[in-house]
Amino acid sequence: MNKVWISQYPEIVPENIHPDLYNNISELFNECFMRYQDLPMTTCMGVTHTYADVDRLADDISAWLQSQKIPLGSVIAVMMPNVPQYFPVMIGILRAGYICTPINPLYTGRELKHQLLDSGAQTIFLIDNFAQALEQVVDETPIKRIVLSKMGDLMGLKGVLVNIVIRQVKKLVPKYKLNDPKRKVFKFNDILKVGRDADFYPPEMTAYDTAIYQYTGGTTGLSKGAILTQRNLIASAMQSEAWYRPATRKIKDVYINMVMALPLYHIFAFMMALLGMRAGYTFILIPNPRDLPNFVKSLSKQPFHIFPGVNTLFKGLLEQPSFKSLDFSNLTVTQAGGMAATEHTARKWLEVTGCPMIEGWGMSEGVAAGTANIVTDKKYNGTIGLPLPSVNIVVRDDNDKDVGFNQPGEMCIKGPNVTSGYLNRDNHGIFTHDHFLRTGDIVSMDENGYIKLLDRKKDMVLVSGFNVFPNEVEAVMSEFEGIAECALIGIPDERQGESTKLYVVRRNNKVTEAAIRDFALENLTGYKCPRYIEFVDELPKSNVGKVLRQKLREKHHAEHGATKKKA
Repeated sequence: MNKVWISQYPEIVPENIHPDLYNNISELFNECFMRYQDLPMTTCMGVTHTYADVDRLADDISAWLQSQKIPLGSVIAVMMPNVPQYFPVMIGILRAGYICTPINPLYTGRELKHQLLDSGAQTIFLIDNFAQALEQVVDETPIKRIVLSKMGDLMGLKGVLVNIVIRQVKKLVPKYKLNDPKRKVFKFNDILKVGRDADFYPPEMTAYDTAIYQYTGGTTGLSKGAILTQRNLIASAMQSEAWYRPATRKIKDVYINMVMALPLYHIFAFMMALLGMRAGYTFILIPNPRDLPNFVKSLSKQPFHIFPGVNTLFKGLLEQPSFKSLDFSNLTVTQAGGMAATEHTARKWLEVTGCPMIEGWGMSEGVAAGTANIVTDKKYNGTIGLPLPSVNIVVRDDNDKDVGFNQPGEMCIKGPNVTSGYLNRDNHGIFTHDHFLRTGDIVSMDENGYIKLLDRKKDMVLVSGFNVFPNEVEAVMSEFEGIAECALIGIPDERQGESTKLYVVRRNNKVTEAAIRDFALENLTGYKCPRYIEFVDELPKSNVGKVLRQKLREKHHAEHGATKKKA
């Protein structure tokens, strides 16, 4: 299939980008910091750090890491929400030649243990709000060094108040004990002082060195780490920056502010951060976007121009009365991703903000760069847009043959942003014979290259932009002694895109929904917990004993229709 979509590109968007202009990720970072050193890079709770500030802090972290004699190429974990520490830590790790593995701070001990073991991380940076989860499993992991930070550590005098409120008023820091002769525990501000007095020696790196192990769900029931090179990150930054040019060139303000409510450990947010750094944006960091009243309050304090998010977030904000009173005159791009945006939410968002919602598609394996609608489009069109510069997409049937226009098939992707495979996994079969990555998404492409997402080949459930894989949840829930068998499916949800429903065969009638929910909350991150539970006498199975989830989806549809009302 020829690249029919190129003819649809705006005039200033190139057909290809050239990631080999940079020898490594440090060259890209250094260019950004030199070009924008006096501009504000982050603002959080009223505290601002310039690009020069973040550059200096990142160097301090790089120098401290080197002072620890950590071998080049070692894996370092980061378990933080959107706080000012995140960028210096991430950049400091990569700049010093280490591999970063971002971790969801809301992970349970079980999930955290798996990622630490699989990645082999021996050092971890985390906010102490989440230290208790690490304490539960740290003895079963390779962790040797722990850097603990408080939420307000980079907020000066205001940070002292922030820490007092978080610890003593809101009591958001559960008690923990991590001191043990087997490992070293450091305070974040202490390592900055050590790093400031130490010399940093930039290591020799190439663009083909591994930069990140980005964990995503797996059909085997365990999350798996997509191997992302420095070149993959460079490509994603250049692709997204090029795509945004038609919109950003129209912004006349001195600073372009991007709302960063998406968690930075999520690949969608990380891709937007790379785009923002390359273009000199200021990131409005939102540590807790679920606190919608405070979120709206943060938005009221400065103009905002670019707003990436997922459908759930946009819908939640629209339901806040105070949101409608904000000044949207500067809002230029609303980028929806992570999950399908609904037409209803897109229409309502346009009514309230005057800014159309632009939908795109990406995956962890491609640093979230894949397809997007043209950023200057004025209305929602229900597609995930066109392939980005240097991205090639083909749509194929089960025999690996290209299908025609407007015909369904599996989307397969190739580009400089696409992973070479997964860590510690058999990568056989994930690529086509001509090196396209099989995405598992069923799509159709029209004559102009616009792609419509139809379904998923696998049984993955998408809850508010987060992947939930049935095998993982079923494996955990089967450990509950009252469950004989169970199967998880996704069902339509007006608010979240999809919700999770667990069909359960009980060992006896004394097993209750409440007990199952309590067990789920103890062992799974919130978005993975079954929202609906239905008891059945048996699960539909094939003649070899495989549970037929499609039969369960048909059962739900027959009994409840296409949608399910919120509980």
